[in-house]
Amino acid sequence: MSFFRGISTLSKLRSQIAQRSNYDRLVRLLQTQSASELDLHAQLKELIPEQQERLKKLKAEHGKVQLGSITVEMAIGGMRGMTGLLWEPSLLDPEEGIRFRGLSIPECQKVLPSAVPGGEPLPEGLLWLLLTGKVPTKEQADALSKDLQNRAVIPDHVYKAIDALPVSAHPMTQFVTGVMALQVQSEFQKAYENGLAKSKFWEPTYQDCLNLIAQVPIVASYVYRRIYKGGQVIPVDKSLDYGANFSHMLGFDSPKMQELIRLYITIHSDHEGGNVSAHTAHLVASALSDPYLAFAACLNGLAGPLHGLANQEVLLWIKSIVEQYGENISKEQLTEYVWKTLNSGKVVPGYGHGVLRKTDPRYTCQREFALKHLPNDPLFQLVSNLYEVVPPILTQLGKVKNPWPNVDAHSGVLLSHYGLSEARYYTVLFGVSRSLGVCSQLIWDRALGLPIERPKSVTMDWLERFCKKAA
Repeated sequence: MSFFRGISTLSKLRSQIAQRSNYDRLVRLLQTQSASELDLHAQLKELIPEQQERLKKLKAEHGKVQLGSITVEMAIGGMRGMTGLLWEPSLLDPEEGIRFRGLSIPECQKVLPSAVPGGEPLPEGLLWLLLTGKVPTKEQADALSKDLQNRAVIPDHVYKAIDALPVSAHPMTQFVTGVMALQVQSEFQKAYENGLAKSKFWEPTYQDCLNLIAQVPIVASYVYRRIYKGGQVIPVDKSLDYGANFSHMLGFDSPKMQELIRLYITIHSDHEGGNVSAHTAHLVASALSDPYLAFAACLNGLAGPLHGLANQEVLLWIKSIVEQYGENISKEQLTEYVWKTLNSGKVVPGYGHGVLRKTDPRYTCQREFALKHLPNDPLFQLVSNLYEVVPPILTQLGKVKNPWPNVDAHSGVLLSHYGLSEARYYTVLFGVSRSLGVCSQLIWDRALGLPIERPKSVTMDWLERFCKKAA
């Protein structure tokens, strides 16, 4: 009997080994991706027809459904609260913050591929997500990284255009000049002039957008090195991912700075379509201006003090506090300085948001990064204390809908800690990041055949007459 039991046990063991072998083969099969699965363009080509049908059905079945009412206050108040744009890559909720294709920032940090185990998301992975709505594998992110590396070539005339400007010109002026100089190689412009069918518009737009995303870190780092490092340019390192290579070209090779740049690009990439920079790009591109023209317009909007330039203002304001009180600042002194700022007719930079009504999740993830990597940094401790001091004061004023910190309240302190302390340059970093979100939507604008943007405007006379009739 023991002999037969031994035979039975051996038989079961062989069966388990065979099952395990089949399982391993299945896992390897699932992990082995075809060339088309690693090709972002091919993935989009499969997705576009179903999304075109989806939009067509939405318009046919629900085109007359009202999304809300428009008030006079909205019309004269910057169109705040009006729902009037289609924007696929991200959606901003007033209470919970931004979601990239349905994923919150903490969820993106958890599921997107990273360069190091447990590290920050690779921007390439986020770009894949923004374009397809799907979380990529590490292999897909790496394939996209390689594609971007191959596109990262800058014609000499771009550098000459930047060099024609005074070195003292604002970094954003130099950056926008470089982007405009890149426009001469637009694939979309050439294809349109050659009579490309409208159904194919997305193809050259895709090429322009991927080229642009690949090129802007080189242009941006050239501007930085020209202004602040005596023109000593650092070439591309094709062994590095998108974020790490940008950090390298700027002159920062520490692993922690590379992780910070990956995080920075990820959280600044998109913030739905109604903000100035994103809306400007969408508006300009709706006239079938090519992606270079649209993105240059986006950057000009980003350069405004009420938008992207705010991250520059935050660090300068924080440094002004240190200059007055030193690094060991009490909360009473901070309170005094905040009131001094407000009483002078200025705003507290880095606080408040046009849509959000709670602490910006982009602020929170930067705070978590700081707690992990630089908990004892004096400026970080100052920022932490401001988080406790500022909201109660703004709430006390009674005029602020959102007294909580936004993304700009923290980014400068992190960058400064690792050596990138030139505050005037910070908006350029924002611009590089924003290319991912803006370009993702521009591709879908063309794929879905979205029309030229043309809202109706009215005069104050018209508003007064209308309101009298409605009374």
